[in-house]
Amino acid sequence: MMVHMTSQPNVRPWGKSMPDDQRHLCLAADIEKYSRFDTQGQRTAQAQLARVLRTAAERSGLDHSTWSVQPQGDMEFAVLPAGTSEQVVLGGYVTHLAAELGGYNATRRPAGRIRLRLAIDTGVAATAALGFSGPAPIAVARFLNAPEVKRALADARSASLVVVISDRLYQDVVRSRFHGHDAEQYRRIHVEQKGFAGYGWVRLPGVDPQDAGEPWPAAPEGGPQPGGPRPLARAAGAEQPSFVQQGVHGTAVQGVIHGSVVHGGVPGGAGR
Repeated sequence: MMVHMTSQPNVRPWGKSMPDDQRHLCLAADIEKYSRFDTQGQRTAQAQLARVLRTAAERSGLDHSTWSVQPQGDMEFAVLPAGTSEQVVLGGYVTHLAAELGGYNATRRPAGRIRLRLAIDTGVAATAALGFSGPAPIAVARFLNAPEVKRALADARSASLVVVISDRLYQDVVRSRFHGHDAEQYRRIHVEQKGFAGYGWVRLPGVDPQDAGEPWPAAPEGGPQPGGPRPLARAAGAEQPSFVQQGVHGTAVQGVIHGSVVHGGVPGGAGR
C-alpha cells in the first residue's frame, strides 16, 4: 500500500467528533500491484477505484456521500454511518463491486486491469486529529495487507476482487445465511501483524472455492509450526477454536497506523 502524505487529512468531516463508544462498519480497498502503472496509468487506476466504489454503493442502496473517507492514492479507507446494514455491505455491495470490476477489466488488456483487495470489520471508530482511532480501523489495515490475502488474489487469476472480513462479521452475519450469504464461499485465515492477531474469513466473489489456489501449502503433520502460517479452514464444519483475541487501539494517519496491544480473553476461550 502506497502512503501519500498531505498537509491536511482527506477526511470528510462529521461535524463533531464521534464518541468513543460509537460502532461503525469500516472498510478499505487497495489496488493490487499499483506501482506497476506509469503516471498516466496511476491516474486512470485512481479514477476507476473511486468510480467502482461509488457505483457499487449506489447500486446496493447505500449513500456513499455520507461515508467518511480517506482516499490515499491506490487505496480508500472509509467509516460508514452508524446503523449501516452489515447484510447489505457484505452482500449487495460486494456483489456490485465485483461486477463493476469485472465489467471494466473485460474491456482492458491484462496490463491495464484493476484488481482489488477489500477488508471489512465493525467496531469502535472514533475521529482523531489525523484520521480515526479504535480497534476496527487497525483490524481493517492488518487484514488488507495480510500476505495470506494478497496470495489468495494472486493465485486466483480469474478474480477481480478478494474480500476479507473479520471473524466477528462472519459469525454474526455470514453464518446466519440470511440474504443469501453462503458460508461455503469463505475460508478462514489467521493474521498476525505488528502486534495484531485475529481470525479473518476470505472470499473470492465469482470464483468457485474448489478452483481457488491455496494461499500457502498445507500445514505439516501435527499442525502449524510456532510462528508459521495457519492453513485455510473450510467454513462448513470448521471447528471454532478457543483463543485470546488481541484488541488494538490506535490512530490511522494517512495509511500509517500506530497502536498498542491490549489483551482480552474471549468468553470460554483459553489463552495462547
